[in-house]
Amino acid sequence: MSCTNGDRSCETPRRRNALIVLALMAAIFFFLSWASFIDERGQAVPDEFSYKGFSADEGKRVFQSYNCMGCHTIVGNGAYFGPDLTNIFEEAGPAWLEAFIPSAGSWPTGGAVRTHLITPEQQQEAGAANLDEYLAKYAGAADRVGRRGGKPSHMPNLPFREGEVAKLIAFFKYTSAMNTEGWPPRIESGSLEHRLGFLHGAVAAPAAAAPVSAAPAAAAPVAADPLQEGAALVASYGCTACHATDQTKMIGPGWGGLIDSQVKLADGSAVSADRAYLAESIRQPDARVVEGYPAGVMPAYSSILSDAEVDAMVAYLASLNTGEKH
Repeated sequence: MSCTNGDRSCETPRRRNALIVLALMAAIFFFLSWASFIDERGQAVPDEFSYKGFSADEGKRVFQSYNCMGCHTIVGNGAYFGPDLTNIFEEAGPAWLEAFIPSAGSWPTGGAVRTHLITPEQQQEAGAANLDEYLAKYAGAADRVGRRGGKPSHMPNLPFREGEVAKLIAFFKYTSAMNTEGWPPRIESGSLEHRLGFLHGAVAAPAAAAPVSAAPAAAAPVAADPLQEGAALVASYGCTACHATDQTKMIGPGWGGLIDSQVKLADGSAVSADRAYLAESIRQPDARVVEGYPAGVMPAYSSILSDAEVDAMVAYLASLNTGEKH
């Protein structure tokens, strides 16, 4: 017996089939919803990642508050003016990020990265005991130090508050661990023929760049003149990424005319910026913090620089007494 138009005997099986299909679709929906929450998926979650006691969620809020996606892409979202930051922790590592983020107007030198590898905690976080090991492990840091170290960047110096840099690094640590299924794609440069060959698999992916030797960054060349030696040390450690050689205020105070001037401190007191004060500020910058500048931004150089090197840097700073740019 076949169903014809107007035959009500066919309504029951049609209704039954529709209900079966609806029930099947609902079962599939609830199964997929349940499966998205099970741990066996292996996807990284923010609660599993922290850096210096700060969580990835805190870092995400800092990332959003500074509108970083106005220039950068992360996990497929954002703009394309700056580099994609999804895997920046995996590529460049925590010490390079510590050196770059607070003074982003200039690319970190090897010496600047080295200053953030002096503590056992940071060495454990980075998985490297010295700069050579660090650059061998993080090819992105080696490439950036080798090609750009000490040169100006297009990124502005942002007014980060205490702890915000570490929070950002916690967020980048999390995004680097996410399974993005190949995003962002590898950027391949060279001729059009080379890039087309790479796209179609005819050209092998290039090997990782050889790490930059830490030897030049470990110590600046010794000069007979203390002023020259001090200037070389300042360049080696990338100090001018945060300090101007005139009176311009940057991440840190300007050096022009600083020697023997009166400096107001965060506790309301004042101190003469003599040579002893300058030497102390290099070795232990948080011992006496200048008013208007946050603590915890400049690394301590007490275990990095020798007394002779500190004296040479102080001599160079003392020579900047005109307030003019050098």
